[in-house]
Formats: sequence, structure tokens, C-alpha cells
Amino acid sequence: AIVDANFPSASVGGRVITVAGAGAHEVLAAVLDVFPLDTSGAAPAWTMEVIGEPEAIPEPVADFAAVLADHDLASMSTAFGEWPLYERARDAYAVVRTGELRPYGNILLVKGTVNRLGGR
Repeated sequence: AIVDANFPSASVGGRVITVAGAGAHEVLAAVLDVFPLDTSGAAPAWTMEVIGEPEAIPEPVADFAAVLADHDLASMSTAFGEWPLYERARDAYAVVRTGELRPYGNILLVKGTVNRLGGR
């Protein structure tokens, strides 16, 4: 889970990593450079939908979409309500708390497998 500064990371996540000087979309870009997503099934990236406005796309979510597109994962995300996202985050291996101050700057990722080079 990559979360904003407002996310209750200490009460939700067992392993909390803080990257206070970066926005959530910057952390997502860095993570995707080394962390493959599971593209074999349901969406491997989940954001938080706006409370009371499920069709709205907040700035951080638009930024996430751009980062995913840069990594050829443009159609790989969907949205949760606030509480379902918190519940799913409880099962995350780690919660990366960013310095993102904009609301809705939270994204959950489903890890894929690392391809072995050379067929070994």
C-alpha cells in the first residue's frame, strides 16, 4: 500500500515505511520500476473513490493513472470506497506512508512475479 500523509498507517499497517519527502505518485513510479504487478487476474492497482462522488477523479488518482500508463499499465486500476480500502490495506505486506498532502492519495498494489532471466 502506498498512502498519503492523512492515512492511518500506524493503526492499519504492520510494517510502515515513511517517505516523507515524496508525493504518492512519485513513490508509485519508483516502486513500479522494481516491483512487478500481477496482471493475470483482477486489477492489480486499487485507489480510493471520492466519498459521495464515486465518478470524481481526484488529482492524486489522475497522477496514479499517468504513472500506470507510463509503465504500460493504463487499464489496470479500479476504485474502492474508503473503508474497503482500509480493510484491504490491513492485509498489505507493507504500508509506504508518503508526504502526499492531497486527499485520496492512496493506492494498493498486487504484486506479480519477477521473471527470471536466461530461463533459469
